[in-house]
Amino acid sequence: MPWDLKSDRPIYAQLIEQIELKICSGVYALGSKLPSVRELAQEASVNPNTMQRALAKLEESGLVYANRTEGRYVTEDVEMVRNVKNRLAEDLIEEFLQNMKRLGFSEDEIITVIKKISGGAMNE
Repeated sequence: MPWDLKSDRPIYAQLIEQIELKICSGVYALGSKLPSVRELAQEASVNPNTMQRALAKLEESGLVYANRTEGRYVTEDVEMVRNVKNRLAEDLIEEFLQNMKRLGFSEDEIITVIKKISGGAMNE
């Protein structure tokens, strides 16, 4: 999963989101050791200090924890990861709905488009 960073928001906030996505999608499995700050920074093409800031925020949230001598690990708390996944999904859906409304779609029209694209699979 490539790092997808844009100039519209702070880089560290996007790094947090990208790491959360990688955890939720299983790229970084529960309980697994994360690459070092330098490795992650190089992979994302960002300054190591920026990556350090993002990882510190993830530690504060409890999604990642540090073992002083061994590095950082992903939490093993399935419920926490499920909550992050739900929050990320809600953010994506909210952004989608705002964009559709800017295009002039009503709620009913949005639902019709979703059903058409999904082939009605959501009603099954």
